[in-house]
Amino acid sequence: MEQRWSAMTDRHQFAIRWVFAGLALWGDLATLVAAEPETAHRDTGYRGVWYSNQSSGDEYRYKYSGGFATYPHQSVPCAIHAAQVGKTFFCYSGWNETESSLLHLIGEFDHATGRVSRPTIVLDKQTTDAHDNPTLMLDDAGHVWIFSASHGTGRPSWIHRSRQPWSIAGFERILETNFSYPHPWWLPGRGFLFLQTRYGKGRGLFQQTSPDGRTWSPRQPLAHIEQGDYQITWRHGDRLGTIFDQHPAPVGLNARANIYYAETRDGGANWQTVTGDRLQLPLTAIDNPSRVYDSQSDGLLVYLKDLNYDRRGHPVVLYLAAQGYESGPRNGARRWFTLHWTGENWRRREVTTSDHNYDHGFLAIDSDGNWQVLAPTDPGPQPWTTGGEMVLWTSESEGETWRRERTVTAGSRFNHTYARRPLNAHPGFWGIWADGNPLEPSESCIYFTNQRGDEVWRLPRMMIADWMTPERVE
Repeated sequence: MEQRWSAMTDRHQFAIRWVFAGLALWGDLATLVAAEPETAHRDTGYRGVWYSNQSSGDEYRYKYSGGFATYPHQSVPCAIHAAQVGKTFFCYSGWNETESSLLHLIGEFDHATGRVSRPTIVLDKQTTDAHDNPTLMLDDAGHVWIFSASHGTGRPSWIHRSRQPWSIAGFERILETNFSYPHPWWLPGRGFLFLQTRYGKGRGLFQQTSPDGRTWSPRQPLAHIEQGDYQITWRHGDRLGTIFDQHPAPVGLNARANIYYAETRDGGANWQTVTGDRLQLPLTAIDNPSRVYDSQSDGLLVYLKDLNYDRRGHPVVLYLAAQGYESGPRNGARRWFTLHWTGENWRRREVTTSDHNYDHGFLAIDSDGNWQVLAPTDPGPQPWTTGGEMVLWTSESEGETWRRERTVTAGSRFNHTYARRPLNAHPGFWGIWADGNPLEPSESCIYFTNQRGDEVWRLPRMMIADWMTPERVE
């Protein structure tokens, strides 16, 4: 039987799993998949996926679109620096040109040599939907975990683990189940606290725990306010925090509103407000103790960008406010803000403006207390569409005032967007993103920059060796 199974094509195996999934209360039971030996397939280069969502029927073509290798921001992390081996591991989505489907890939950057590895193909996702993009995590032993999402309940999701610590040479399939927008956090000494989204009358936020990534607790609901929520999470010491919005009825996610903050200090056993008041889960009321900004009263939509913590461990939210969800100038300049817990209240400060709701970037805070935002806030070659030119903004006053530190990209062929912050980021590989033409399908390259933003590198689209030096972008 094992020989027959191994001889089948991936497509045949995929079809058989779908049949059995339908017989097994699909989506509610996590089904362990036999860890068959799997051959590691190396891709021939770094080529990101192009994706679009919701045609707009005007000159801007889509609600959002472009090079989405590092999409979406509601799934974290997608890159991790491992000081133990001097490497940054990063996952992204590429394109299977033969099968016209999404590939989940992982690469590694060696800080000692300045070279990047040939990427490993972990999974052919059998879809064109970039919402299925992966996230990654490292456990205490150094194994690399890849969590491959699904957009809704109509497709399976998978968890893979590297066969060797600190290695992307081969992966074993651990689990087949269903989840969206994964946030797989490894808590030292505890195991996984896995925050995720489940679809059902909207988007609900859930959590699971596991001591080893193989045996998982039942899903526990965290929040489902009206038609659901999007979240971004981050870890600070033994705390894990989440910021989330709500999708008001009857419009839903295109009317996303409000900002909520909650944190756990005991691996998800209890959740509390920023002041330590225990929350009763799941959160379902619009006005509940975790709400920290009521954007509906201001008549604004909110687009969450990042969550970080200041030197005192106080949370800082980066978000964008808009007057409407559509692309184009009719909704005016999109305003970027930080929302900072000072220890006494939430203080809101404006950072800058950009020209699209999906101009995604991140907030970094260093040990000296300097705040930095890397985001595509300059108009790009395709203005009023997703992304633009990357700019580095700096504040030395905890967000009270900001200065334009550096123009990171300029004169580009395509827009850049979805800049992502690696966990434990190394100053030499400090942010990663992709580019693409938001107005029509195009090739997409993947880039990274250093902490100063004065050097940008493009990952090789074609690898002629197992390790290559990325091209510096002038």
